[in-house]
This record gives sequence, C-alpha cells and structure tokens, in this order.
Amino acid sequence: MKLRVLGSAGAEFPGFRPPAFLVDDHLLLDAGTIGSVLTAEEQWGIRHIFITHAHLDHIRAIPALADNIIVQNLRQTVFVHAIPAVIAAMREHLFNGVIWPDFTSLPDRDTPVISFQPLEAGAVSVVSNYDIRAVAVDHTVPAVGYRVSHGGKTLAYTGDTGPTEEFWRCVDGIDALIVEVSFPDSMEALALTTKHLTSSLLRAELKKIRNLPRRILITHPKPQHRDTIRRELENLAMEEIELLHDGAVFAL
Repeated sequence: MKLRVLGSAGAEFPGFRPPAFLVDDHLLLDAGTIGSVLTAEEQWGIRHIFITHAHLDHIRAIPALADNIIVQNLRQTVFVHAIPAVIAAMREHLFNGVIWPDFTSLPDRDTPVISFQPLEAGAVSVVSNYDIRAVAVDHTVPAVGYRVSHGGKTLAYTGDTGPTEEFWRCVDGIDALIVEVSFPDSMEALALTTKHLTSSLLRAELKKIRNLPRRILITHPKPQHRDTIRRELENLAMEEIELLHDGAVFAL
C-alpha cells in the first residue's frame, strides 16, 4: 500500500493542514485536506472516503470536493463511509441546503455526487479488495478508527482519541499505525478533558499492544506546540515512532 499524507496537523495554521491520508490514490482516511493539495485529476481519482468522526477538521474538504466534481460535470459518485452518528451530523449540519448544498441529491438522486454509506463499529467493509474494519475509540463525539488491510499489508488509523481500549487489540504487529498526539505533556489536563493524547499518554497506550506496529506515525499535533511534542516523542526513545509531516509518502 502507498500512503500519502495530505494533512496531519491538529489545526489549520500557516504551513499546516488538517488530517487526510490517501491510500493508493483512491481511498481517503478523513478529509480535512483535499482540493488545496491534489490536482484536478487526483481529486477525480478519490472514490471512497472513510470518516472517523464529525469534527470539522476531519470533514471540511468534502464539500469543496463535491463542488469541484459537479462544476466539472463529472457523472461520478464519491462514497463517504462512516458510522450512523457521523452521517447524521453531516446531513444535519453540513449538507443541509443551508451551510452547503445537499450533494446527496445533486445533480440528481440517481447519480449523486456524494453517497453516504453507513457502517458499524466492529464490522468489516470490503471495498475494492481492501478489508476495512471500523473500531470504536474514545473521543468527545461518536468516533471510530480504521484498520485497513490489502495485499498482505495492514495500516491502522486512530483518528482523534483519548486513552482507549478496544482499538489496541486490532493493531498487534501490523505494518503501520497512525496515532494522534495533540498536546504536549504540560497540557495533559486539557488533553484528557478533550479526549486527546500527549506523548506520555501515548506511551501508556502503547503498552496495551503486545507486539508494536513496525511504524508508529504520529499525527494531529497542535502546530503551536509541534516542536515541544517532537522533543517529547524523541525522549520516548522508541525507534518505531515518527512525527508525520504534510506531503510525506510511505510504501508499506
């Protein structure tokens, strides 16, 4: 699998883009960044988007992608997969005809630009020969992470989460784990309140995994604290850990 980091920051800031991870050029994990990075042809290649939760920084690029497709007059549907609570939030608060047009019925209901695909936490979806399992995580809103397997390789992505349990039982010895660290250790109280991780909290979470993933890729640091988080991750002295940067590409 090819993994392309379109965005990996915990906020929008000069030089930093919200989370989005493109797998093999057509499958997207979260959608904080699309059109500001991808060419038109690359955008048209996205057919499936898996959303972890409904917070704006993880869904904000979908409306612009839908608009770009319909303006181009492409008769193509992008399938947006998420748990029912996330779909309900996007229908009510985003694609509601007020904040943004309802692209689930445009240009018509038979061939909409956006088609929501509900999935269940714990269930496996088979999409284009990829096995994608949604696994519950612990955030301030309903949220899941994803375990993606294809061609003998496995990638997992937590999305946003605080200390959690079930997700770690699905990542034993996998090829790569994308996991959030949003705040420095000095802000642990805020991290716990908002259900995010710090470097020290991550260390405790990783102890729940019997065999660590070969790569542990850190996403979602708040840009204002990135340098501090980087130093604290280095102090963990774990060779598997790497702090992501926007634009990075990995071959798993």
